[in-house]
Amino acid sequence: MLIAAEPAAGGAALDQVVGLSVGATVVTIALLVLAWAHRTHRIEWIQRAGERLTERTGEPGWAAIPTLFVASSLIIALLGFLWDVSLHAGKGRDDGPLANPAHYLILYGLFALFVAGMTAVVYPRDGERPGIASVRITRRWYAPVSGIFIAACGFYALIGFPLDDIWHRLFGQDVTLWGPTHLMLIGGAGLSTAGIILLHREAEFSADWRKNSGNTSYRTLHRLTLSMAFGGLLIGLSVFQAEFDFGIAQFRMVFAPMMIAAAAALALVAARLYVGPGAALFAAFFFVIVRGVVSFVVGDVFGQAGHVFPLYLGCALVVELIALSKLKDRPLLFGAVAGLGIGTVGMVTEKLWNDAVFAFPWTSDMWLEGLAMAVPVAVGGGLCGALFAMGLNGRLPENRAIGRSIVVGSILVTSLGVANGLWATVPEDASATITTEQVGTDDEPAIMLQMTVSEGLVDDTPTWVQATAWQGGGEGIVTQELRRTGPDTWESVSPIPVGGTWKTLVRVQDGRMLTAVPVFLPEDPPIGAEELPVEASATRDFVPEIEILQRERSFDQPMWLWSVANAVVLLCSLAILAGISVAVARVSRRIAEQTDEDAETRPTVST
Repeated sequence: MLIAAEPAAGGAALDQVVGLSVGATVVTIALLVLAWAHRTHRIEWIQRAGERLTERTGEPGWAAIPTLFVASSLIIALLGFLWDVSLHAGKGRDDGPLANPAHYLILYGLFALFVAGMTAVVYPRDGERPGIASVRITRRWYAPVSGIFIAACGFYALIGFPLDDIWHRLFGQDVTLWGPTHLMLIGGAGLSTAGIILLHREAEFSADWRKNSGNTSYRTLHRLTLSMAFGGLLIGLSVFQAEFDFGIAQFRMVFAPMMIAAAAALALVAARLYVGPGAALFAAFFFVIVRGVVSFVVGDVFGQAGHVFPLYLGCALVVELIALSKLKDRPLLFGAVAGLGIGTVGMVTEKLWNDAVFAFPWTSDMWLEGLAMAVPVAVGGGLCGALFAMGLNGRLPENRAIGRSIVVGSILVTSLGVANGLWATVPEDASATITTEQVGTDDEPAIMLQMTVSEGLVDDTPTWVQATAWQGGGEGIVTQELRRTGPDTWESVSPIPVGGTWKTLVRVQDGRMLTAVPVFLPEDPPIGAEELPVEASATRDFVPEIEILQRERSFDQPMWLWSVANAVVLLCSLAILAGISVAVARVSRRIAEQTDEDAETRPTVST
């Protein structure tokens, strides 16, 4: 699908808004009718579909159908999401939600995720109590708590689409992954994988599973599906790193090790403690295979900007090796030690991988600060992963304050890490003199450049001094580390594209300094921006990167409105985290109660 030459910089066109609203309304009404017809026995094909899946998996229909939905929907949503990132990086903003082909995949994936959760909710009927921790909705309607959580994640992600349009109308288009409404879309989808793991656990206490659990093929399939679900959790927690994967991170590099450590610690610790030996490695291999296939499809099949991804195999090996000790019998201590191992040894393995395949290395400029952020977050992630596994086993600490303190403390530690990462500075009265030489053609203009910056602006080991050109069409991302030729001088090592719709700039990150100087910016009538041409020699001031990379953003709205909008998104995100915490705690309590009841009713053998 072609992208318009000058897409609108605000919200979507009215016809697209109306079309999406009508389509969503029609589909929602149809699904409500289906749910009503199923629960009132006016149709039976949904019930029969669940029974057939039970025959093949051993799990009840209210777990088997959602699992099938989520598995397919999340893969499609992941493909759409990474395709969308590549399109925006390569071509810039689009004309609205219906003008971007990747959005159709995302919409389908998120809507199917919501349907999966609601299927678990509406499937049980005639007073059936699904799972061990079902929630009463009406007198004869009970739903698995995990199904409610999955539906909530799907709904949370879906409302990100209309809110994103409102956000664009208020604040302009934020062409970054870390826009608040963008985080809603990916956060809801990513966390839903924890709901699927919980749904599997609830299914194990159903009459269907108790009847079929002796079947070896059922148990093998169940374990395989569960292991893949933990791999899916690792994928879901890793999507926040995508800007770094594409080599166009708009934030300081110290975020990269922290985010990798957090995802690895939570997912891999939980997988090893709950599933058993080899589960952490399996989850990491599953991650690599899925992300590798998606990367191939986006870059080689669709012909868009390519990307790489973390490896996690070193982190998984650290977890598996620590699990060989008796620490695994003390889950919280194991989680903390494994998190420490991931934040240190695991990050060394990730650095080796990053420096080999990513666009920019983890330089010594960021090592100390990166460790200071990654280690505490990894320890917190490991503790939360251990709590998750303990909850699945019905073994949460009897003192609820312990679990709550770990969750709240981990959120606070992560928040402090994020706040520190966001603390970036822009030098005052600093400039760069850039000399260019035209080396391209009339159809594909390109330059070689030499740059001299203000004396002493950049130290001996900056995180990066790079030339970036993006949104020029096609693959549309060109980045290169400039070669240092003197204390304050650099030069390009290969041609850099300019002209057309390219946005070309030189970026500098050195400690907390995160700044850039424009080289070429195209005319952009929708936002009233004039062309900034390439000159043979020009001296230009360093400015905040966001003013160039997110040129479409509007800063005209009052600060209180921006703060309130961000606060609303933050509260919704915290509500989702609270939701999974409550769901796990509820399941854990019911499992513990069931275990106690079984122990009391078990006959004693006299000697």
